Amino acid sequence: MPLMALTRVALTTAAVIAGGSLAATSQAQAQVTKSHGIAMHGDLKYPADFRHFEYANPDAPKGGEVRFAAPGSFDSFNPYVLKGVPIGVPGTIETLMVNSGDEPFSEYCLLCETIEVPADRSWIVFNLRPQARFQDGSPVTVDDVIWTFETLKTKGHPRYRAYYASVLKAEKLGERAVKFSFADGTNRELPLITGQLPVMSKAWWATRDFEKQTLEAPLGSGPYKLDSFEQGRFVVVKLLPDYWGKDLPVRRGVNNFGAMRYDWYRDVTVMQEAFKSGEYHVRLENQALAWATRYESPAKERGLYRLEELPTRMVSGMQGFAMNMRREPFKDARVREALAYAFDFEWSNRTLFHGAYTRTRSYFDNSELSARGLPGKDELEILEPLRGQIPERVFTEEYNPPKTDGSGNIRDNLRVATRLLREAGWQVKDGKLVDGQGRQMKFEVLLNSGSAFERIVLPYVESLKRLGIDASARSVDTAQYQRRSEEFDFDMTVDVFGQSESPGNEQRDQWTSQVADTQGSGNSTGLKSPAVDKLVELVIAAPDRASLVTRVRALDRVLQWSFLVVPNWHSRVARVASWDRFGRPAVLPRTGYDPSVWWVDTAKDEALREKRAQLR
Repeated sequence: MPLMALTRVALTTAAVIAGGSLAATSQAQAQVTKSHGIAMHGDLKYPADFRHFEYANPDAPKGGEVRFAAPGSFDSFNPYVLKGVPIGVPGTIETLMVNSGDEPFSEYCLLCETIEVPADRSWIVFNLRPQARFQDGSPVTVDDVIWTFETLKTKGHPRYRAYYASVLKAEKLGERAVKFSFADGTNRELPLITGQLPVMSKAWWATRDFEKQTLEAPLGSGPYKLDSFEQGRFVVVKLLPDYWGKDLPVRRGVNNFGAMRYDWYRDVTVMQEAFKSGEYHVRLENQALAWATRYESPAKERGLYRLEELPTRMVSGMQGFAMNMRREPFKDARVREALAYAFDFEWSNRTLFHGAYTRTRSYFDNSELSARGLPGKDELEILEPLRGQIPERVFTEEYNPPKTDGSGNIRDNLRVATRLLREAGWQVKDGKLVDGQGRQMKFEVLLNSGSAFERIVLPYVESLKRLGIDASARSVDTAQYQRRSEEFDFDMTVDVFGQSESPGNEQRDQWTSQVADTQGSGNSTGLKSPAVDKLVELVIAAPDRASLVTRVRALDRVLQWSFLVVPNWHSRVARVASWDRFGRPAVLPRTGYDPSVWWVDTAKDEALREKRAQLR
């Protein structure tokens, strides 16, 4: 769809700031786009006069309560720092812009009314909405935006420093205009990254320590406000009837529940059973075995709740057994490759997952960004200058993880693993895999006790023992797991490298040398590769969609052949269990599942109550 909402304005050094407008930034005339949104590549789907997103129902009723559940615990409402086990209070903090759920990567104004961006995307100006308010009635100001940005970059979680690394400064241009300047104009994502800024109240934080844990909910500007909570157990938020943004196009048909309660469970099995008894209403199931076997009950037989597999159109990303290359023996790529041969995905999929999963082979699976076959001409132009710095097999082979026949017999794969380990200087003596000094290979797989991975990892550990490795699995509580993960205090662990359809700045936090030793970064494997660093910067600087696809595929190939993880699996559907009391739009977002656009259907809700009463 053509972009309909743009006006072109030519500005010179004689331009005047009026009512929070834009100042000229150079002697020469600069062509600037003024709009209600911005797309990473191409045009916006929705014009300036759009009423609502297609996957939202503007006539959805407001009200009713919904209950959700989550595993683990929490001890802080400050998710912006590297301390404790924090959560963000749902629905309380608004951002400058909001993503649409039916485009690869586009954002539309929320706290801002319009944006202004030059053709080279070297800066962006956000013109704030005059009606934007915090929940105490105070206006959202330019000073709040600047304070938030500077505080997150200097005092926030390390991920913010990496994410905003190329955002040089934020400056006030007028009463409602704030300008972000970028390090250069090659990173097309930076305007969208700044649009994701969660704006907080400078005045509220002035009397509090931003760098500490807190169980006082930060003042927000969102549609929901904290109503009650018990540390580590539950949180209740209630919809504000006078929420300032309720009639904005990006908010029509969104945030329909009158109240939302979130309960935390320390045991996943208990949490699954709690759903079946009606303790909470909606569950996104990520365990194939549970989906296939654990949802039968009298309530389901009577149609009180239903199971649905909603199709998704999202990049799968990579989940895998991540190896910490900061430690031996994972510094050797041959060892890392060998360990993948000990994992029998096909057997696990057949016996543990009921055949529900697809093996993940790419860091950008389920999308056009995934590298397949051999590199083509455009990719080779990127990869050839890096020859000698990246694995040679990038040029000669298509990567695929090891396969088995699913019978549980992996002797052939273990032979390959033994050969690779021998090449790396390891040999089997008296049933133990030892190095030249006679030390046995030994490592631990760190797991979160709230997850269901133990039953998956234990067969893998047994296969590793057949190689002579002293391997073990250790489950720890959520707080300890988070701390050890953030401090890279593990040998191997289960990690997820989430991806979007428009990869960009987040790649720095996942793969680059700069953050490999920064606690809390996403570079859990400790990868330090100048070649990967260059490829990441090329991805970030991609000028259009075609070049982005080419550059991401080149990066993907190098990551695949670096053997950073033992690849796991992914699903092409969202498995959703819900009690039959909701309405939702006919059009699904790309994620398939988005309860923010659901609503409580009063007729269904009443019928459900009657059925439950009969069941008792």
